Amino acid sequence: MSEMLLSSRNLAFELYEVLDAEGLTQRERFAEHSRETFDAAIGTARNIAEKFFAPHNRKNDENEPRYENGEAILIPEVKPAVDAFLEAGFLNAARSFEAGGMQLPTLLSQACFAHFQSANAASTSYPFLTMGAANLIESFGSDEQKRRFLQPMIDGRFFGTMALTEPHAGSSLSDIRTRAEPAADGSYRLKGNKIFISGGDHPLSENIVHMVLAKLPDAPPGVKGISLFIVPKFLVNDDGSLGPRNDVLLAGLFHKMGWRGTTSTALNFGDNGNCVGYLVGKPHQGLSYMFQMMNEARIGVGMGAVMLGYAGYLYSLEYARERPQGRLPDSKDPTTAPVSIIQHADVKRMLLTQKAYVEGAFDLGLYAARLFDDTTTLSAEAERRQAHELLDLLTPIVKSWPSEFCLKANELAIQILGGHGYTREYPVEQYYRDNRLNPIHEGTHGIQSLDLLGRKLAQNGGAGLKQLIRLIADTAQRAAAHAALDALRQPLEDLVARLQSVTIGLLTDLAQGKVNSSLANSALYLKAFGHTVIGWRWLEQAVRAEEGLARGNPADLDFYKGKLQAARYFLTWEVPGCHHELAILEARDDTCLSMQDAWF
Repeated sequence: MSEMLLSSRNLAFELYEVLDAEGLTQRERFAEHSRETFDAAIGTARNIAEKFFAPHNRKNDENEPRYENGEAILIPEVKPAVDAFLEAGFLNAARSFEAGGMQLPTLLSQACFAHFQSANAASTSYPFLTMGAANLIESFGSDEQKRRFLQPMIDGRFFGTMALTEPHAGSSLSDIRTRAEPAADGSYRLKGNKIFISGGDHPLSENIVHMVLAKLPDAPPGVKGISLFIVPKFLVNDDGSLGPRNDVLLAGLFHKMGWRGTTSTALNFGDNGNCVGYLVGKPHQGLSYMFQMMNEARIGVGMGAVMLGYAGYLYSLEYARERPQGRLPDSKDPTTAPVSIIQHADVKRMLLTQKAYVEGAFDLGLYAARLFDDTTTLSAEAERRQAHELLDLLTPIVKSWPSEFCLKANELAIQILGGHGYTREYPVEQYYRDNRLNPIHEGTHGIQSLDLLGRKLAQNGGAGLKQLIRLIADTAQRAAAHAALDALRQPLEDLVARLQSVTIGLLTDLAQGKVNSSLANSALYLKAFGHTVIGWRWLEQAVRAEEGLARGNPADLDFYKGKLQAARYFLTWEVPGCHHELAILEARDDTCLSMQDAWF
């Protein structure tokens, strides 16, 4: 059962052969941990995901939350699953021992969370949203706000959300209209409407703490005028008990194609003129605060996309091994027994493509988690800053690349099952529908590509990009010690060289004010940049696989050969194709930019 969620051998490879999880135990914060404690946490996560989350994944999909008497009603299996998650301590997996947490590295907490994301994306979303909201209050809230709201969230009594999107504005946060008027007691009164608020109402906790973006009366225009507010579903008394219901109304539920078990809500704030909110931090700094939660969520969305792709891959792999159909092209005797479809070359192609996408993206997501650990626990400030710069650069890739290419993996999983893949009797179509939401969660591909090309590349003098180029060169140098990897290394080195040239040209144009033409094809840049990063991670995995083969353990032979074959596929089939995108970027092609409304 566990191998239908996540390959335990691949996870061990990532943690202990590629990313040196054990090395983290040499740092003061993680000194009380060991591989044994790490593996125990992973085993617990796997068991809870199998026992409580996976069994109701389909039921969640078939029985969406209902809107009754102003409340959202869920199927009964969700609460025991979430409670098991809380009781095992995973809500506070990375929090310190003193704060009641497990003090796990982020790398290990993400490894644990991956099992839940694979088992049941919808039910998992409720505690995940709470983690992000709690971290936001912990970073920017006042001592009083932490006492009143954060501690109950840490305890699992209150859950959290983030409320950004408005009906008229969509992703354009500068155009939000929700307003916050100061009240005599130091609190604020909010009025406005928010939509697509995941987890905006449910019966899983005593209270729901909404993190709401709104504008004060004296707010400057645009994003510089956005403030952040805590708006609870129920007011909280000074002694911590729940007070009256706040003026926050569940206006209705949206019914999406995927994540059907997660309430997607429309919330009205202040319909009766008495929606109480509390300013977090300084006025007009809300978007910068919220970006902390959004960046955490972007990495979480990326990993969620990986795990849905991973679940589809593992299911279609098992199906292909067990499903007999047809004969190989050189078999002319119709009386011979059909072969398992995994023996057909095109099915191997589809499985290998899935493996390359999901295991490459899985590596990147865990690498980003380890970078986060480096930003907080490396001893030297300069090293922590470097880790932050690299993580900041990679975040758009961690979010968007899996959301696109692990979704493609889900498409291939459906195709491998043939007609069965398109029916609801098999889970792969649900994996696809669930994953289809991730290209819009926490910013579309277009938004992420504008962030990457228009902001992240040049920030801090391009420090993150320079660091990435050095790391890729280091991996390529180590790969050069293995003659078998020359054919894999060279396409990546060629792509990196051309990507650098194109990047310099685009950044030069941006510096000269040619903004529209430089950013017009940013989505193509994101794809080429993402393939470069995943290609690097596959070359790194290939080096580790060669080292593993050299150790000569017969039990690992097939695993390492599979790694090398997937690396070969990605670096020789996928990476060279990026030169097409780079050629369009080099030419500053204006096909899309110059298209006119009337021509459609």
